[in-house]
Amino acid sequence: MGSSDSKLNFRKAVIQLTTKTQPVEATDDAFWDQFWTDATTTVQDVFALVPAAEIRAVREESPSNLATLCYKAVEKLVQAAESGCPSERERQVVLNCTRILTRILPYIFEDQDWRGFFWSTVPGAGRAGMNELEEDDGARPLAELLLLAVADLLFCPDFTVHSHKRGPDSVESMQSIDSCEYIWEAGVGFAQSPPLNYIHDLNRTELLRLLLTCFSETMYLPPASDNTVLNPWVTFFCSAENRHALPLFTSLLNVVCAYDPVGYGIPYNHLLFSDYREQLVEQAVQILIVTLEHDAGAPQPPASTSSIEEQEPTGPENLFVNYLSRIHREEDFDFVLKGLARLLTNPLTQTYLPNSTKKIQFHQELLVLFWKLCDFNKKFLFFVLKSSDVLDILVPILYYLNDARADQSRVGLMHIGVFILLLLSGERNFGVRLNKPYSLHVPMDIPVFTGTHADLLIVVFHKIITTGHQRLQPLYDCLLTIIVNVSPYLKSLSMVAANKLLHLLEAFSTSWYLFSTAQNHHLVFFLLETFNNIIQYQFDGNCNLVYAIIRKRNVFHQLANLASDPASIQKALQKKKKSPDLISRTNSQETVSMEGSRPAVPAEPGTLKASLVAIPAIDKLTEKSQVSEDGTMVSVPKTDSPQPVQSDLSAAAGTSDTESNSGRDMEDVFYTEAEMQRRRLSSASSASLWAPTPEWVLSWKCKLPLQTIMRLLQVLVPQVEKICIDKGLTDESEILKFLQHGTLVGLLPVPHPILIRKYQANAGTAMWFRTYMWGVVYLRNVDPPIWYDTDVRLFEIQRM
Repeated sequence: MGSSDSKLNFRKAVIQLTTKTQPVEATDDAFWDQFWTDATTTVQDVFALVPAAEIRAVREESPSNLATLCYKAVEKLVQAAESGCPSERERQVVLNCTRILTRILPYIFEDQDWRGFFWSTVPGAGRAGMNELEEDDGARPLAELLLLAVADLLFCPDFTVHSHKRGPDSVESMQSIDSCEYIWEAGVGFAQSPPLNYIHDLNRTELLRLLLTCFSETMYLPPASDNTVLNPWVTFFCSAENRHALPLFTSLLNVVCAYDPVGYGIPYNHLLFSDYREQLVEQAVQILIVTLEHDAGAPQPPASTSSIEEQEPTGPENLFVNYLSRIHREEDFDFVLKGLARLLTNPLTQTYLPNSTKKIQFHQELLVLFWKLCDFNKKFLFFVLKSSDVLDILVPILYYLNDARADQSRVGLMHIGVFILLLLSGERNFGVRLNKPYSLHVPMDIPVFTGTHADLLIVVFHKIITTGHQRLQPLYDCLLTIIVNVSPYLKSLSMVAANKLLHLLEAFSTSWYLFSTAQNHHLVFFLLETFNNIIQYQFDGNCNLVYAIIRKRNVFHQLANLASDPASIQKALQKKKKSPDLISRTNSQETVSMEGSRPAVPAEPGTLKASLVAIPAIDKLTEKSQVSEDGTMVSVPKTDSPQPVQSDLSAAAGTSDTESNSGRDMEDVFYTEAEMQRRRLSSASSASLWAPTPEWVLSWKCKLPLQTIMRLLQVLVPQVEKICIDKGLTDESEILKFLQHGTLVGLLPVPHPILIRKYQANAGTAMWFRTYMWGVVYLRNVDPPIWYDTDVRLFEIQRM
């Protein structure tokens, strides 16, 4: 009964707030205390009892009441942070104030006139209760008071951390506490693992949820090409003003990387009791990726502190980015990498008892965190690639890519997975690691094969291209760039993978596909470069690929003799109209899928998705480097692309099909998907203005790198035909044995230098990451639905 009475009182207070025409005085404690003294209100109750319409009504009609509610809630948190909330009642007040602010803040952000409200100093000067805030903190803005109070409360003994009190009479002063001794979990820079306390985990989760809400102001600003606009909440929280920055960063990272969702391995344990640590881990990883997204324009910290002082950062330094970039101990790297690999692999875990192990849902946030680690800490990236441990990250990424390929609501997941592989593929060690045999049996609906991790990568990429949804077309360039980057190091492709590569060449080199858009011929260039790399640098051991090339030699001859006269071009384009499929899915030699796998399925009707800005074209995403004889990389200066520069009309025609940005102005990168849909419809008409011409075809056809392959065919085809006739061979294995012992030494053209396209950050990808990350955070926080039905502008929420 008491519970329902208190909820009724809370609801009455909300109604009074919305209906009072006169401002309620800040000194009227009896009125304001109704909002935070109740001991039975949950965060779900607060969201239900404070409807969106009423928050907006107070904002418009009684702004002073909304302002006072915010002041009073912040005041309570500041007081609690000073006292250390020793009593249960004070802790309840903290939690209730936290929930109310979490509920209200999005409605402050969605109104441009209110956005600066928390950054003003307290205009309630003279009102009792607010003077202390002003005097003690030299008139700090409300936002700073709130952030500092939350930071203090995250290291509050007996509330969010274990008390270190020596005896019953000793007191821990919040002002003198050294929060580095209260880090939440063992791991990076901290050896002791405090005992688990689910109450502490719940309290931390509520405070982190409020922090995430504070940082979410970004959601209410439209995507912009100016990436220097900083989020003031994140900038302040990650600055030296926050004395807890280091222990909090360490606590968040360690809590995430130490988490083991399987626990003690008892089947169905997740159904028997709640895992409060999982909720904390989800909030922790979201706080990490959001704070690491803002490096405040500061230069990447060098190794020595003395040289930091000499550089002038463009904004206050983001300490979270600083700390992340400074992690250097091998044992810390090992802890982080093993933790991320364990969590990313969790949804792949197979058991004999269905649904008996817990499956985590925050793999997208983990992928963004892994990206940030590799981006900000090159030592970590080299550590990842130093051993086969990188394959523990690769396999789950390939699993997610394969699983999401038919689901348009997961197009962002497809992009982040491909971006990570593009980043890794720029390093030689990644290609070398791929030669490790693939012996795991992760159930994927791909053909069964025996081979290496390189084979797995090629087979999955082939599946994405041939059976993924059409919105993945902008990723084809990236997928093939990854294959090109690793190709010089692949010692032995399986027959399955070799056939997949040849099938892609066959599909992409059909004349109607080549003439459909201004960019499609780039895909053929990537595949030919892949074959050339393997033939020139890994001929021994790649008899399967050589045999596949010989079998499909007609494809290469057709390419070399591609007709470019107007009549042939028109005839090819007529075929396009008759062929609804973008890529022929026949002749790809599909075989039985792996046991236990489920086919990739489209999104359920009604699934929500967040729109994304378009990604830059591959030439903007990457920078070419040449591998010199001693193995070092030398950057290749940017010149005109080997493919001809497109005219404006050809660019328009290309983008109508692909959403890629080659040939477009920089601001065009920042259109949301809905706007791009409208632009695609309008550019469909401009596509009809562009038409492939004989001159255009010849301009790139003469640059097709076919010499090496043609020389290989010229030498080997007569030999294979002769051996088949002489020995009456029809058995594939005998021909492979012959090719295995064959050599082309001295017969091939001089090996070309290895060209690697390394990922490079730019304004377009930075904006893409921002919209993707906040879209994930929005959609994952549904209980309570923090931002649901508010006027977010960074992306659009679309229903499938």
